[in-house]
Amino acid sequence: MISFVDDGLFISQNKSISYLNTNLFCSYNIISSLLLKFGLIVEHRKTDVFHFSRLYEAFDFSPLYISPIGGSLLLPKETWKYLGFIFDHKLMFRNHTNFYSNKVISTIKYMKLLDNSLRDINSLQKRRLYRCCALPITLYGFLLWYYNKAPNYYHLNILRKIQQKAILWITGAFHISPTLRVETIASLVSIHLHLKKLYRIFLLRQSSLPSNHIIHSILSSDGLQEQKYHNASIDYLMAK
Repeated sequence: MISFVDDGLFISQNKSISYLNTNLFCSYNIISSLLLKFGLIVEHRKTDVFHFSRLYEAFDFSPLYISPIGGSLLLPKETWKYLGFIFDHKLMFRNHTNFYSNKVISTIKYMKLLDNSLRDINSLQKRRLYRCCALPITLYGFLLWYYNKAPNYYHLNILRKIQQKAILWITGAFHISPTLRVETIASLVSIHLHLKKLYRIFLLRQSSLPSNHIIHSILSSDGLQEQKYHNASIDYLMAK
C-alpha cells in the first residue's frame, strides 16, 4: 500500500485475477476498518480498480465487489489517469501521448491567432512560444515510454507531426518543404535527438543522487553502480 496524504493506492501482483480481487478486497476492508476506528470515512464512490497485463490477445477482467463493506461494484477501467499520467492495460502509453498531443495541437492553433494582432510576432518569438509553452506539454511524462529498447515508433511519429506543424507556423514555409531543412531554419532540434538529450540529463541527475537514495533502488541501474534491487523495482518485477 502507498499513501499520498488523502489518497491511497493498493498494489497487488499475481497471474490469477480472482486472487488479485481477493487480495485487494481484503486489504481494502482492513484499511477501511482501521480508518473507521480513527474516525475517518472512506469515500467508496471515488474508488477505482485497474489491471495490467502482458497478454497480447484481448482480455476481459472480472469486476471487484466491495458491496459487503458499503461500496458498490467496481468495473475495471480502460485507462487510468494518475498525477497527469495516463496508463493503459499493456503500458504502451499511446493514450497518454494522444492526450497531450491533442492539447499541444490546440495550443499551436491558438498561437496562430497572435499573428492577427496589431504588431504581429516575429519568428524568434514564435520559436520561444513553442519551446516554452507547447514542447513541455508534449513531452510531459516521456520517461514512461522512452527508455532502452522500448517500442516508441508510434510516439515519435506523433511528435514529429506536431513539430512539423509548429515549424511551418514559425517559418511560414510550405507544407511540402523538407522537414529537416525547415527545422534547421527554425533553429529547432529534431524531436528524437531532443528526447535523447533529455534522457541523458535524467541519467546524469539520477547518478548525482546519494547511493542510498530510494530512486536508485526502485529504478533500474542503466549502467550505474550495481545495487540490490528493491522489491518494487522494474528489474525485480521483470525477473519474476
